[in-house]
Amino acid sequence: MHFAFEDEHLRFRDSVRGVLDRVCAPAAVRKVWEDAPAHDAGRWRALAELGLLGLLAPERAGGLGLDEVSMVLALEETGRAALPEAIVDTALVAVPLLAGLEDHGIADPWLGRIAAGEVVVGVGCQPNPWVAHADAAELLLLVDRDEIHALPRAEVRSEPLPHLDAAQRLFRVAWTPSARTRVAAGAHGRRLHAAAVDRGALGAAAQLLGVAARLIEEAVGYAKQREQFGREIGSFQAIKHRLANARVRLEFARPVVYRAAFGIARDLPARGRDASHAKLVAADAAAFAARAALQVHGAIGYTWEVDLHVWMKRAWALETTWGTSGWHRGRLAAAVLDPHEEAS
Repeated sequence: MHFAFEDEHLRFRDSVRGVLDRVCAPAAVRKVWEDAPAHDAGRWRALAELGLLGLLAPERAGGLGLDEVSMVLALEETGRAALPEAIVDTALVAVPLLAGLEDHGIADPWLGRIAAGEVVVGVGCQPNPWVAHADAAELLLLVDRDEIHALPRAEVRSEPLPHLDAAQRLFRVAWTPSARTRVAAGAHGRRLHAAAVDRGALGAAAQLLGVAARLIEEAVGYAKQREQFGREIGSFQAIKHRLANARVRLEFARPVVYRAAFGIARDLPARGRDASHAKLVAADAAAFAARAALQVHGAIGYTWEVDLHVWMKRAWALETTWGTSGWHRGRLAAAVLDPHEEAS
């Protein structure tokens, strides 16, 4: 059996990278850090034109009707670019959640607008105690016990929260559930919630791979130009070994994340376990790459003069997104100790 991405997956990844290099260069991310809006309509439309926003939406609603395997490499690229927008929450979590609703009359108009790049959707559920980019979201999908509720932004009260990564805007939202806003409940609501958590963990893991790759790239580039004792520091064995170890961790994490994408796409029984495993190893790889890159840069790595802090802080922030490493270790342990019952 051949386990590899198809050529179309690789071409799509390359297309996403090309667009992000153009519309999401480090200078654009820096502007967001300096209080520019995190959501840029031009960037969002560019991603929609590629088909990324509607990739998981059914064709009846204007989407491509593809699966998570087709999306995981593109999400990796959004991590590599430190994309500020809520791509995981909207395109990977909200789209399948809406598509899974029994009432297509509610879901399909929103799916069509998402695919066209017209709206952002915020998602609020455990293990996230916040809603990302609630200020830009026109629709919020919020969980209350075993119920899923859909509310327009005007019907929630949002309070901005401080965050390590200034390009990722987080909000605490207050809202009142009602029969009018409820779109799923009971066993159906629990299944949608569990699937949303798995997809959120997968999306964060994929972005962490991209962050780790970019951190290594930045460190290698700096090591080739920085000189000490008349030599490039990249020629020193200690530097080579540190960066090689970071690369090894990244390459070992990649198949775990890709396996999780496959399991979620095929709705396999172990999808929750695999999603937690993916988040853990990807967070570990990104944290190691951040330490290695900072050590290569030295003191200048802490400063605003270089772009390194953009990806270091994104790595640390993503570790807590869609479940901390501690939360996923508990979930993974429960799945391993009791393989007949998926932990929630």
